[in-house]
Amino acid sequence: MVAVAPAMPPAAKPAVVPSSPNFSCGPCKKHPGWSPDNLKNAVLGRSHRGKLGKDRLKRAIDETKALLELPDDYIVAIMAASDTGAVEAALWSLLGPRPVDVFAWESFGKDWVTDCLKQLTPLDARSFIAPFGQLPDLHQADFTHDVVFTWNGTTAGVIVPDGDWIPDNRQGLTICDATSSALAVPMPWRKLDVITYSWQKVLGGEAQHGILILSPRAVERLESHKPAWPVPKIFRMTKEGKLNKAIFEGETINTPSMLCVEDALSAMAWARSVGGAAGLAARTQANFKALADWVANTPWIDFLCQDAAVRSPTSVCLTLAGPDWTHVSAEDQAAFCKKIVALLEKEGVAYDINSYRDAPPGFRIWCGSTVEAADLAILTQWMGWAYATCRAEMKAAA
Repeated sequence: MVAVAPAMPPAAKPAVVPSSPNFSCGPCKKHPGWSPDNLKNAVLGRSHRGKLGKDRLKRAIDETKALLELPDDYIVAIMAASDTGAVEAALWSLLGPRPVDVFAWESFGKDWVTDCLKQLTPLDARSFIAPFGQLPDLHQADFTHDVVFTWNGTTAGVIVPDGDWIPDNRQGLTICDATSSALAVPMPWRKLDVITYSWQKVLGGEAQHGILILSPRAVERLESHKPAWPVPKIFRMTKEGKLNKAIFEGETINTPSMLCVEDALSAMAWARSVGGAAGLAARTQANFKALADWVANTPWIDFLCQDAAVRSPTSVCLTLAGPDWTHVSAEDQAAFCKKIVALLEKEGVAYDINSYRDAPPGFRIWCGSTVEAADLAILTQWMGWAYATCRAEMKAAA
């Protein structure tokens, strides 16, 4: 009979809960001060192609350019189907003239690998894939090719640290899925020819709408290249071989939700109130520090990404650590983590912090700017209590 260590009493239950239990990595927490009243000026029951609707959409585009501090010659469009739709529009419309290098280290990046290697045929493409928690060697990129990559791996907690690996004199286009990094970390826009993201991430906006940003080089490609495959209407950005400029002035390809547009305008107004792009990045770093300080002082938890230089400060992915878990199967670790997640949800402390379904077992906690650092500090206390409680139950049952 194997001796089992006696069950230890759980840590004291914290007395204070976070002001908001919403730590989901998408859709993410609404911005502080949000209420349904923020949407009272939404253009409802009217055509989005009428003057009021078009003015509101154009305002959302203009405020996006200003908030991101984009170069003057970059253009912005609101696309259907969230960040996914924006990325797909870029891939279907732009790829073909050059070979393509695709980099992936998490779930959504692997979707772009599938597009380039299996869907968009005959496309000359190669992929560079790293396991969850690691970044592939970006210096393998050949910049005579087009290069496709995510800036921040939302499901793996790994982020590109900078744009130094991208040359200014590149021949191909750089196509960057920036959905969990745009407005969270400084980004070198001139290194990127296509940038996509969605309102539902850093801004805490509503889902189903994506932002597509094009450099002059990307526009030149659109106007000089005809894809070898059919391009669905929802992705078409040219008309008779020329850029359809109306799309980038508020005439969306399909019908947008004007409630979502109003919500995005509300989020951007809040962003300006906290210092714009720099203020959002500072809040993100303060949030990440609250979680990182706890991880540094807690032996049973660690970052999935071991390299601090490429560790995401937004979608923070954590895994069980220490000698108690060295020989425990991934299946049993996942079951244990689910117990902690369920207990925290039951207590109304944290919702949706389980790791992504394809990722290693653990936790995934959003530290973007709409979250409060004080709430993250309180959450860590509850995670300590939940861990001790679930471990005590496990030992008692052994």
